[in-house]
Amino acid sequence: MNKPVESRALIVCLGLVLGLSCLSARLIHLQWFDRKETQAKATKIYERELRLPAERGLIVDRNEDVLAWNLPVTSIKVDKYHLKDPKTAAFGVAYARLSGQAEFEEAEAPKRRRMIFSERSYLLDTMRPQDIVDSHFKHAVAVMSRHLRMPKAELREKIEGSSLMDITLAKDLREDVAGDLEQAVRDNYVQGFRFEKNARRWYPASKLATHTVGFVNHDGIGQCGVEKSVEKYLQGKDGYRILKRDPRGLLLAPNEGKLKPPRAGLSVQVTLDMGLQMIVEEELDAALNLYQAEKGSIILIEPKTGDVLAIASRPHFDLNLKEGIAEGSFNYAVQAIYEPGSTFKVVATSAALDLGLVNPRTPIFCHHAHLQEKGFVVKDHHPYGMLTFEQILAKSSNIGAFKLAKQVGVRRFVKSLKDFGFTQRSGISLASESRGMLADPGNDVNFSTMSYGYGVSVTPIQVAMAYSAVANGGVLMKPRLVKSVIANDGTIMEQFDPEVRGRVMKKSTSRLMRHALATVIDPKGTARRGKVPGFKGAGKTGTARKVKKTGGYYEDRYVVSFAGMLPVKDPAFVCVVVIDDPQTTDVPRGGGTIAAPVFAKVAGRAASYWNLTPTEPIEESEGKILAASSGN
Repeated sequence: MNKPVESRALIVCLGLVLGLSCLSARLIHLQWFDRKETQAKATKIYERELRLPAERGLIVDRNEDVLAWNLPVTSIKVDKYHLKDPKTAAFGVAYARLSGQAEFEEAEAPKRRRMIFSERSYLLDTMRPQDIVDSHFKHAVAVMSRHLRMPKAELREKIEGSSLMDITLAKDLREDVAGDLEQAVRDNYVQGFRFEKNARRWYPASKLATHTVGFVNHDGIGQCGVEKSVEKYLQGKDGYRILKRDPRGLLLAPNEGKLKPPRAGLSVQVTLDMGLQMIVEEELDAALNLYQAEKGSIILIEPKTGDVLAIASRPHFDLNLKEGIAEGSFNYAVQAIYEPGSTFKVVATSAALDLGLVNPRTPIFCHHAHLQEKGFVVKDHHPYGMLTFEQILAKSSNIGAFKLAKQVGVRRFVKSLKDFGFTQRSGISLASESRGMLADPGNDVNFSTMSYGYGVSVTPIQVAMAYSAVANGGVLMKPRLVKSVIANDGTIMEQFDPEVRGRVMKKSTSRLMRHALATVIDPKGTARRGKVPGFKGAGKTGTARKVKKTGGYYEDRYVVSFAGMLPVKDPAFVCVVVIDDPQTTDVPRGGGTIAAPVFAKVAGRAASYWNLTPTEPIEESEGKILAASSGN
């Protein structure tokens, strides 16, 4: 045999063996050493994880009226990996070329599909890959812009102008709009677009109880209110579906991939009554408008349970549109601290009564509006001589309250105010609750002013819970806002029972205090405008100068308030009204002239709403007042 030929044959054989050996080595390396990396790349091309969002639990009121629910929406995503893949893009181009041809239009679905696959193969063999991608993109833009009602140039710019390979084209589309578009994408064999189902949180009464209900962010996470405080119950657990594509780029049937179903969140029932909430919101808005104020709050509490029946703060905002959120996110009812003025006299008076130092008829000399103490003076707004314990509350005597506080003593006075819940958070299920503040009670001047509501800062919810203790027999309750957690089938998963924080006074003392506070609403009391026709109520006015940021007090700016209950014998509710800085000149700016009439309107409407049995005969003049107030 020819030696040169043998040599060349040997070299060729060795080359083939070497080449195949290298190929085998590469395959072994890919299979054993680069398996994870190779698998990840293949998965990226042929698999996609589709998030299946968990449905967030509902929020309902005590009557199961829905306060927050989920509105189904769809987002459209653009996947540029598949949008720029000629193998998948060719399907859309094939459809666009065949569409309109008589044979294709008249064909049944199976034949149409065969024609599209045949045309696709032809396109991949005859067209440049980039031309296929460009043609498909033009076809996709035409289909999408028509259904999105977006100009083609704008849609093209939105897709091409982003450097991201995965972008959101549109979000929060209604189900009907998204459904039509998804069908059009399928019918036109458009590639590179996917539809992600989601839910948008929706609030049917978006301007009621805004601070209490709260809202969620774009990721569905609670940001404030109940939405935040019970996030762990409302938030479910997302699931996922792995979508697979065949080598040609078409999606396989859903059951070809992995599926983990989402777990829905639990629903939460709150103690609010939206009928009462509507009353409170309407009357608060009317009062702020009438008395020319921008800030304030009204709270309704069921004293025996501590249930928050209604709670409103101003300013506020729209939960759905988020309009006014920058100015209205501050929750006045639980975050605002103010010096309460005479509503705080309940501390000194109840402590003196509970300790047996006085009784309702005990006379106290009030020094005709001027009491000179060592280093300071206590004044009254009217010159009173001898007043009984009850008259000190009815007339709102600062000197009388101070003299009662002196009998109680600093240590017991401070204990009493803390027993009432002041200077500590009430524990309501809302974030950022304020504690309030207390000046040094060891200072004689501070102690004197505290007895009548200066030198101490409180929140409206603290005042509401303190007066609830007077109303319910002397027990301080934790304000209950969340009542229960409920599964989708209606099963109660967790119940939050009323919680007692401690005893403030004896039951007999609370009864005597209610009767003493009832004199405040009598014709000779400071809150005669707080009377509700047909009912004997009780309460206390408060008028305090606003504190300057630089220290000291304004001479002509006030926080006016009223804390009351109805009916006095067995109160069904406690109502606290706080109006911050009214500017009206139509009436004197005080708790009795501004806050008490608001209480009367709220309490009258609430009594009617709850069908409370009247406890007093209604005079003709009072009947006209009642009719007018119920028409608001």
